[in-house]
Amino acid sequence: MKPLFAAAALALVLTASAQAAPLNAPATLKVIDAQLDRDYPALEAVYKTIHAHPELAFQEVQTAKTLATEMRALGFTVTEGVGKTGVVAILKNGEGPKVLIRTEMDGLPMEEKSGLPYASRATAIWRDGQTFVAHSCGHDIHMAAWLGTARQMVAMKSKWKGTLVFVAQPAEEVIGGAKAMLADGLWDKIGGKPDYGFALHVGPGVAGEISYKAGVISSTSDGLDITFNGRGGHGSMPSTTIDPVMMAARFTVDVQSVISREKDPAAFGVVTIGSIQAGSAGNIIPDIARVRGTIRTQDDAVREKILDGVKRTAKAVVDMAGAPPADVKLNPGGKMVVNDQTLTERTAAVFKAAFGARAVAQTTPGSASEDYSEFVIAGVPSLYFGIGGFDRATIEKAKAEGKTPPSNHSPYFAPTPEPSIRTGVEAMTLAVLSVTAK
Repeated sequence: MKPLFAAAALALVLTASAQAAPLNAPATLKVIDAQLDRDYPALEAVYKTIHAHPELAFQEVQTAKTLATEMRALGFTVTEGVGKTGVVAILKNGEGPKVLIRTEMDGLPMEEKSGLPYASRATAIWRDGQTFVAHSCGHDIHMAAWLGTARQMVAMKSKWKGTLVFVAQPAEEVIGGAKAMLADGLWDKIGGKPDYGFALHVGPGVAGEISYKAGVISSTSDGLDITFNGRGGHGSMPSTTIDPVMMAARFTVDVQSVISREKDPAAFGVVTIGSIQAGSAGNIIPDIARVRGTIRTQDDAVREKILDGVKRTAKAVVDMAGAPPADVKLNPGGKMVVNDQTLTERTAAVFKAAFGARAVAQTTPGSASEDYSEFVIAGVPSLYFGIGGFDRATIEKAKAEGKTPPSNHSPYFAPTPEPSIRTGVEAMTLAVLSVTAK
C-alpha cells in the first residue's frame, strides 16, 4: 500500500503546483486600469478601423491581417489562415496551464444605421448578391478587448505562468468558424488541447457590468431554408396558378403555432423567419418562394419536437395549396455553450472581488446561439460571459422614450466604446489570471 499512498501524495503535490496562486483581484484591477489608461487610445483606434471596415464570414482577410500584425508586435508567435481566415497567436511563459482566449471576427450582411461618424458603408458579395456589411453584433468590441487583454498579459508577464493561445475565429455568424479551425488541426498547431477557455460577448446591458452563469448559457441554432414550389402566372388570373407567395405567408404564420400549441410553455423555443424572397413584379405570381429562418432551443427533446413541427407545417401548407412538395432544408448549427461549473465558480469569485455589484449572476441562459460550443464539445473547460454595452445615460434616455436600447443585430446597435472595451479587457484579463497567476 505504501507505493499507492506515495503516488497519491505525489498527485496531490502536482495538482497543487498546477493551480494558480490566489489572486488579489482589487489590487490587480488597479494595475489593469493603469495599463488601460496607456493602451486605450490605441485600442479605440483599432476598434474604429475594424468597425468601419467589417468583413463577412470567411472573408475576414484584412481584419485577420490587422489582428495578426498587432499580436506579432506584442511578441506573440502568430499563425494565419487557420480554418481559412482564422488567426492563432501563442505566448509561452514557463510551465503552467494552456489557456484559450477567443474572439470572433465576422460582420453581418446588413446596413448600419447607427449614425456614427465611423459607421460602416462597406459592401461585399454574399449569398444573394451584393450586400452592405456591418459589425452589428459587437465583434469589433470583442476584438478590441481581445487585443487589450493580450497587451495586459504581456505587461504583467512576471505575474503569471503558462501558455496563452489567443484565437481570432472566422464565421461565428454562420456557425462554422470554430468547427473549421478545429478541422484544420487547431489543437495540433498549439501543441495540444487547452486546459481552459474563455470568451465574452457584448450586449445591450449597462456598460461596466459583467454577467456569468454556470451550466447552459446559450441556445442551439438550426437553420431553416424552405422553397415552396408553385405555378406562376398573371396576377389577374390567380385561379390558373399555384401561388407560392401565399404558401410562404401561410407557413410563416402557421409555424408559430408549433411554439404556442405544441411546445411546453415553460420550455424555451423560438422559430424566427428572417427572409422571404419571391417574385420580381407586382403583377406576376412567381413559380417559387423561399423562406429562411432560425430555430433556437435549449433542450434536445424540445428541439426535435420543433423540427418535426416545422416539417409538418410545411407539408400541410403544400397539401392545402395542391402544390408540388416543398424543398425543406433544416441545417444543424451551433450547440448549447455549457460553462464549466468549477471554472465559473472560481472566476465568479474573482469578478465579485474586483467588480462588486457590477458582477451579476445570470439565472437563465441567453436565447442567442454561439459556435464557441465547438470548443466546449471538444473538451475545453470554459467560461463564456457577457458584458454590457451601453452607458446608463443611453439606457435611461431609451426608457424615458418608452424604448429599449437596440439589441445585437439591429442596424442601430452601437455600444458605447470606452466603457465596453475597458470592461471587456478588465474582466478577460482577470479571468485569465485566475487560472495562471503565480
